[in-house]
Amino acid sequence: MKIVVTGATGFVGRPLCQQLLNEGHSITVLSRDAAKVKGAFGDKVTAAIWGKSGASEGLAALENADAVIHLAGESVAGGRWTPEFKRKIRDSRVDTSRQLVDAIAKLSRRPSVLISASAVGFYGNRSDESITEESAAGTGFLPDVCKEWETEVNRACDLGVRVATMRIGVVLGKGGALDKILYPLPVRISPYKLGLGGQLGSGKQWLPWIHLDDVIGLFTWAMQNAQVAGAVNTTAPEPVRNAEFARALGRLFHRPAVIPVPAFALRLILGEFAETVLNGQKVLPQVAEKQGYLFRFRTLDAALQSLLPL
Repeated sequence: MKIVVTGATGFVGRPLCQQLLNEGHSITVLSRDAAKVKGAFGDKVTAAIWGKSGASEGLAALENADAVIHLAGESVAGGRWTPEFKRKIRDSRVDTSRQLVDAIAKLSRRPSVLISASAVGFYGNRSDESITEESAAGTGFLPDVCKEWETEVNRACDLGVRVATMRIGVVLGKGGALDKILYPLPVRISPYKLGLGGQLGSGKQWLPWIHLDDVIGLFTWAMQNAQVAGAVNTTAPEPVRNAEFARALGRLFHRPAVIPVPAFALRLILGEFAETVLNGQKVLPQVAEKQGYLFRFRTLDAALQSLLPL
């Protein structure tokens, strides 16, 4: 297949593109930075400039594409949530999605499928409620961004394109969120290795985690299966509470994990983003389970054992 990918140099994008290349697909990467794409993949992929300055090149790259995978978006954990940073979070998702679908609308031959990243942030804080793809959107900044994001992407449905929006949870891989949890300080020393790790806030909040391998697996599965459309919760089947996540890390390091990080401290350090960490969602991958996706890592202990030591 000829596949066009945005956000290809990110935490999920790089290994996903590598998997697609291993399967023999042809990859064109839409990016504002061709040199970054070259540095990540060499000559294995074709880079095409997109955005306002590269509208024609991006449109040409989409011609005759069989599938589009849309991963572009500023990391929500990439900085303190100032008004300017919140604008970047929103615009990097909503505006780029609008540009992408507008470009698809201009094609004489459109791709058969658009697989787009979204996030479990769609659901907002839901306490102990079991959440499936049928659950309503929440309220607040992240739910509002996710709703706008998905609305722009879903415009492609009216163009005859099958669309799946992958509501991704906390991705565990070498790097990413797990690295930040294990090494929160500027020095490469983990509190968990010293027996100083522990839960965040009350520890009762649910953590909708997923192994990076299963994120890649779900994206490729959704792309290749014509019956998959609409929202797809991209989370493991067995979410855990934050306190259990801390204990699981402690077990791997053979250390206790009983020193909590108080909620007020997180709010001082992270500002508004702390509420995302202190609240959670018990998200269940109902669509993936019902339609036969086989998870490689169903349990947290198995996922962490495959990744540590980092």
